[in-house]
Parts: sequence; structure tokens; C-alpha cells
Amino acid sequence: MPYVAIQVTREGVSRQQKEQLIQGVTQLLLDVLNKDPKLTHVVIQEIDTDNWGFAGEQVSRMRERNKSI
Repeated sequence: MPYVAIQVTREGVSRQQKEQLIQGVTQLLLDVLNKDPKLTHVVIQEIDTDNWGFAGEQVSRMRERNKSI
């Protein structure tokens, strides 16, 4: 039973885009690993940019700074 977790920042990922991700990942696991799509689980988690950071900085702060340039 494959389980795939996709984490993205919460910035307007549409329902259609999520559906495409779920279908695409499921198909990839079938094509590459021959995994049964009926047993494949895909979870998409949307993370607020205040709760996502890298290089020691919140993504929300980076975006604010870049808007002012």
C-alpha cells in the first residue's frame, strides 16, 4: 500500500491541480513500481507560509521582502 504525502504552501492550489497531482502520482507508481492504484494513497497538505521556512527565514517574510523590491 503506497502512501505519498505532498506538502505545498497554501497559495491557491486549485482543486483541479490537486486532482492532477493525485492522478499523476498514482499513475507514476503504477508505471514504475506496478502498484495497484486501488491501494495507493496520496495526501496533499497545504502549509501556511508562516509555518514554512528555509535558510533560516519564514517564506511569508521572504515574499513580503520580495514584493517591496
